Amino acid sequence: MTQPVHVGMADMVVSKHPANLITLGLGSCIGLVIFDQTSKTAGMVHIMLPDSREAKDLPKPGKFADTAVPLLLEELAKLGANKSQLRAKMAGGAQMFSMPGKESAIFSVGNRNIEATKKMLAAAGIRIVAEDTGGNKGRSVEFSTDTLKFMVKTLGSGTKEL
Repeated sequence: MTQPVHVGMADMVVSKHPANLITLGLGSCIGLVIFDQTSKTAGMVHIMLPDSREAKDLPKPGKFADTAVPLLLEELAKLGANKSQLRAKMAGGAQMFSMPGKESAIFSVGNRNIEATKKMLAAAGIRIVAEDTGGNKGRSVEFSTDTLKFMVKTLGSGTKEL
C-alpha cells in the first residue's frame, strides 16, 4: 500500500507513480489533480482563492487558481509529463455560507474558484474529465496514480469515485 501524501491548504504536490495524493477539508476551496496516465505522473493542489491580483505577496502560489494551475503544469513537465496527455479532475467549490437576500462576492467564493480554475485549465488546453463541484457541503479527495481513481468524500453523503 502506497503511503498517502497530504496536500495542505494552498499547497501543491507533484509525484511519479506510486502515489496517493490527498487533500482534506475542501469547502469553497478546489482540490485539483492533473495527471498523465502514460508517464504515471500527477499533481494535486488545494486552491483557496480565484486570483492573486489582490494579494500583497505570493508565499504559496498554490493558494490562487491563476498561479496554481501554471505552476502545477510546469512542475509536472519537470517530472516528464506529456502536456498533450494531461487530464484534470476537480472537486470542491461549495458555497459554505450564505446570507438570505445577499448574493455577495464574499459569499460566492466557491463559484468564483470553480470558474477561475476552469478558465485556467481551458487556457492551458487541459481537459477536465471528471468533477464534483458546487453545492454546500465540504469534501475531501484522494487520487491514486495506480488506478487513476479520484475518490470524493462528501460530508453527510458518503464517498464516490470519479
